[in-house]
Amino acid sequence: MLAALSIRDIVLIERLDLSFLPGLTVLTGETGAGKSILLDAFTLALGGRGDGSLVRQGAAQGQVTAEFDIPADHPVRALLADAGIDDDGSLVLRRVQHGDGRTRAFVNDQSVSAQMLRSVGRRLVEIHGQHDDRALVDATSHRALLDAYGGLGGLCEEVGQLWRHWRQARKAAAEEKARLDEAAKEADYIRHAVEELNALAPEPGEEERLAGRRAEMMRFEKIASDLSDAQEAVGGAASPIPGLAAAVRRLERRAGEAEKLVRPAVEAIDAALNALELARGHLDDALREADFDSHELERIEERLFALRAAARKYACMVEDLPAVAARFADNLDALDHGAELLRTLDARAAESEAAYRSASRDLSARRQLAAAALDAAVNAELGPLKLERARFITECQCDEADGQADGYDRIEFWVQTNPGTRPGPMMKVASGGELARFLLALKVVLADKGSAPTLVFDEIDTGVGGAVADAIGARLARLATRAQVVAVTHAPQVAARAGNHFRIAKEMVAEQDRVATSVAPLAPDHRREEIARMLSGAEITSEARAAAERLLRSAESAR
Repeated sequence: MLAALSIRDIVLIERLDLSFLPGLTVLTGETGAGKSILLDAFTLALGGRGDGSLVRQGAAQGQVTAEFDIPADHPVRALLADAGIDDDGSLVLRRVQHGDGRTRAFVNDQSVSAQMLRSVGRRLVEIHGQHDDRALVDATSHRALLDAYGGLGGLCEEVGQLWRHWRQARKAAAEEKARLDEAAKEADYIRHAVEELNALAPEPGEEERLAGRRAEMMRFEKIASDLSDAQEAVGGAASPIPGLAAAVRRLERRAGEAEKLVRPAVEAIDAALNALELARGHLDDALREADFDSHELERIEERLFALRAAARKYACMVEDLPAVAARFADNLDALDHGAELLRTLDARAAESEAAYRSASRDLSARRQLAAAALDAAVNAELGPLKLERARFITECQCDEADGQADGYDRIEFWVQTNPGTRPGPMMKVASGGELARFLLALKVVLADKGSAPTLVFDEIDTGVGGAVADAIGARLARLATRAQVVAVTHAPQVAARAGNHFRIAKEMVAEQDRVATSVAPLAPDHRREEIARMLSGAEITSEARAAAERLLRSAESAR
């Protein structure tokens, strides 16, 4: 419920702090005292449209803060959680209105968009009046209200799930048929592609792996070439080893004739021969370790060429070739087995549709029953509200060709204001005063069916008096047993029913030479004076005070 409302610098209100209690609260005051200003300020805090003209003259900005006490399981808490807004138990909505038209919105002191503030406010407060277009007159909400009244929430959820399953099944069948049709158009090409790609057998990461091996082998090729040249120089046809060996043998034959001359040379040449043999062995080992195979390099280059040519042909990257091959294989499989799969998907979609349509027809039938019960309950409230010749009608239009997640039905609240006249949508047919009373009757019936915790009624008793005003007060009081009700009223019969009473007045601020609006809670004696004023006008007579006392006693005994 609304716990507190604080207003700063809005139109004629400089500073105002109000506390609210459960039950029925009324706001009274003379015409022009500022009741509409109070409601405009409250609407601003709930996310209503901002306007720079709302800022009090002489102030740079205005501000409205509304604090609510709501239960832990109220749906608005889930909304706060989804939006990442801190929720420590209390809920505070704040709106800052700048004189240049800009506004800022806050929920629990966290900056939010005006749309978010409006979404939160809509779940906390409903405002009803003679010309209101924000609450029950919105036809898009009528189906949900009827379902809540009839206790059809579970069946509605089931219908919604069946509708989503049907859509998914229908989409799967349509996608399979489209794929089958597309595959059939290019059957020969697909078969050729599958054969070609199967023969090529591309593997994930193959290009990178082959390119790395190719670069490695090209490096080895250069090294191997130099090693081969060195090996040829040391041990090939031009090798000095045979000549040196022959020279050593000749010298050794002469060693006996001139040992001292020959021996040093023979030993040096032997050392050279040993070094050359050692070098040839190292070169042989190096060539074997280099592991260069020109045939392997050729095979790698041919494979890379084939892969890249296929990638160009199928307009993809080489690394995507396995996925392309899989897609073509799937399309070929669709050609070979798609008709059977499509029949299965079509059958599944037909089963889902049948289940949805069966549940939707059941929902429509139950809505018809709920509509009849709702009509009877609302019409029972109309007589005391001086609408005894009027009828409330829940118009149900069922169109099975336009099934949606909510079923087949389009629900709208209609009224017939007089016998013989054409019924029509409530907002279009009812006059301002009639609309307010229709809404009150409807709200009384629907109060415990998904209603916002705080209901505001703005002068719905305008133009009525006596028994009708008393009937309105009785219904507001009954409604206040199930929700917090705030009513702006000119009817003493309504004011007398309240448990909490505020008086709105316009006062002169002498030192500033301006007018200001004030709101004050009324004690019991002051309540009697205010109700007497409402009965008699400017001059309060003893008869008016006595009548006010009777109204208060009657209201007290009716509780």
